[in-house]
Amino acid sequence: MNKGYSQFTAMMAITRGSLRSIFRSPSAVVFSIAFPMIFILVFGFIGGGGKLSVSIAFAENSDTLNPIYQSIKQLPGIKVINKKGDRLKEDLEKGRITAVINIVNQSKQSTDAVTTPYKIQLTSSEAVNPQNVQVLQSILNAVISGLNQQQFPSTPTIATVSKEVTQIPGRVYRTIDFILPGQLGFSLLSAGVFGVAFLFFNLRQQLVLKRFYATPIKRSYIVLGEALSRVIFQMITAVIIILVGHYAFHFTLVNGLVTFAEIMLLSFIALILFMGFGFIVSSVAKSESTIPPFANLITLPQFLLAGTFFSIDNFPSWLQPISRMLPLTHFNNAMRSIAFEGTSILDCGYELGVLGIWIVVVYIVAFKTFKWE
Repeated sequence: MNKGYSQFTAMMAITRGSLRSIFRSPSAVVFSIAFPMIFILVFGFIGGGGKLSVSIAFAENSDTLNPIYQSIKQLPGIKVINKKGDRLKEDLEKGRITAVINIVNQSKQSTDAVTTPYKIQLTSSEAVNPQNVQVLQSILNAVISGLNQQQFPSTPTIATVSKEVTQIPGRVYRTIDFILPGQLGFSLLSAGVFGVAFLFFNLRQQLVLKRFYATPIKRSYIVLGEALSRVIFQMITAVIIILVGHYAFHFTLVNGLVTFAEIMLLSFIALILFMGFGFIVSSVAKSESTIPPFANLITLPQFLLAGTFFSIDNFPSWLQPISRMLPLTHFNNAMRSIAFEGTSILDCGYELGVLGIWIVVVYIVAFKTFKWE
């Protein structure tokens, strides 16, 4: 008795064939693995660094009735975080805040006459880039110097900045902890958009899809088979990038295998979204030469504005809302939070919600525009 036709077996056969063709394509390997690896190697060998923005908080017992406090708050390059207690300590330990500033009124601390009215003490953590602390000290000294010249010319100095910085334990933050999530996100985005767009456009142009129609396999299984091969290849790429970053450059995986598994799940969700962009591009492109311009309209703005190399806090204030709308921004934020801070993927509800909204919108457009012939 003849066995019935298996849709699943046919789909898996398409997946195996498509996966073999991907590995045989030099461009797929170069753009998915070699391109992001070049950036990881460069920034990994540079080592050290951390976030570029200077965020501060004031200690609860800090004196706020002085011109130094007001001058610091008005500086355009300083971001003041209004948190207290355990929440402030947690941000400091994780490197989200460069330092906690305590402005001490020395006249209240001693009954003796003091030559310097105020003393500024800094508390930082091991998770903060030491260069950022030095930059902050230089900024504070410049503020004091400006006040001395403008308001207190007869006083030797209104305040001094303590050279000794109190350090609390914290996780060491490296450049690779910021760069690798951005490079992985860009790898997934590029593969999802360019890979899927070229694949389905060529399948239509070369009449491969028409040949599939001669078989009993359903159209949906054709798409699933090809998509599954892309997912498998890109997940392998993600594994390679993360493992090289972790073992060669000490990319932080706070909870080990649990963190790794959560990153892979997040990467899978992001890849599904990015492949939706690819389906749209493959449908709207009239020729193979028009695919790169359409694809670049989707990938380049996200590559430049989604915090791939630099924190979006460094962008102009008018540009930051646009950056926070991009799906790659929320992938980068979620991955950095999971990898370095130990946040569970379930605690990244906002980022996952935004990615979910993008998935719904993108696939509605993809279903409306997708062409079989």
